Amino acid sequence: MILLIGNIFYFMNSFRSSKLFFQKFDWVLLLLVFIVISIGLAAIYSVDISKGLTLTFFPTQIIAMTLGIFAMIVAANLHTTIYQKGSTYAVLIAIILLVAVLFLGVNIRGTTGWFRFAGFSFQPAEIAKLAFILFMANWMDLYHRQFHRWQFVVSSGIVVMMIIGLILLQPDLGSAFLIGATWFGFLLVANTKNRYILSIIGAGILAVIIGWLFLFKPYQKDRLMTFVNPESDPLGAGYNVTQSIIAIGAGNFKGRGLGFGSQSQLHFLPEAQTDFVFSVIGEELGFIGVFILLSLICLILWRLTYIAYQADDDFKSYLVIGIALLLFVQTMVNVGAAIGVLPVTGVPLPFVSYGGSSLLLNLFMIGIVEAVVLSK
Repeated sequence: MILLIGNIFYFMNSFRSSKLFFQKFDWVLLLLVFIVISIGLAAIYSVDISKGLTLTFFPTQIIAMTLGIFAMIVAANLHTTIYQKGSTYAVLIAIILLVAVLFLGVNIRGTTGWFRFAGFSFQPAEIAKLAFILFMANWMDLYHRQFHRWQFVVSSGIVVMMIIGLILLQPDLGSAFLIGATWFGFLLVANTKNRYILSIIGAGILAVIIGWLFLFKPYQKDRLMTFVNPESDPLGAGYNVTQSIIAIGAGNFKGRGLGFGSQSQLHFLPEAQTDFVFSVIGEELGFIGVFILLSLICLILWRLTYIAYQADDDFKSYLVIGIALLLFVQTMVNVGAAIGVLPVTGVPLPFVSYGGSSLLLNLFMIGIVEAVVLSK
């Protein structure tokens, strides 16, 4: 641990010259990310002005973005060996925080998964997502591409089950699913044996059954049932999804214009700044806005894949792949919930949804990707 801290101070003290540092940045990736963030800020501002004269969400998101930019620069300056050496410590810290939040955290929207200090709050589950990606990248590197061995699947599975189990106790079904899906994505990328993949799918189905019987809260069950048949209770459990679909459909091709969406401005659409920010964009910017947003996210994922392919060692490659997997799964789950093809689990849309913890983590991860670029 002392050696790790010493390495951090060493690399921080030997900070690269500003000119060389910024010249080597992947500016294509940064440009794509900040265009997406700008679209998110516009949607959040639109929702905020409907709440009254005083802006609440927009200024907080600006602060989170500012802190995120600083975190991104710090992350980019750290050498990738620090991330590799610190991966085990990161998982341990994440597990400790996940345990602590169950006893010391505050309850927000039915989930005891937040620490709150001086008016600001953050989710340990966000830290756990990054910690798990660091762990998996290092673990895959240690196995030297021998991913056919059952020991690789079992050992990584034990770690992911510990993290998921603690998150489900909050309960936070969305974050638990994201980490589980990212792990599954890692296994697919590693071309793990089919029998292991099928066993995991079977175990996942069994876990859902057990969760339904013993772990899921009533509102979580309602969300799953609403996914199966949202018209069964359009004014109750199916209200959110119904209003989301109406909002997206009302946008047509060009949209109604920022600040002129009836579903979001008249508060028919719940959690418009977080879970259903995609619906706000669909209504106010129309098909054109949605197409541009999803195209930009796809370009970000393409750029991450390209950087992973160009990386000069396995750890760096797996690290960037893990970040791309997490962003991909988050996007699919959020958009899928907004259009009614997936259950609503409270997963934010990367770089777009309101939420300081999420934006800070995403920008920090982009900084890690830049560290991979700079290390070549």
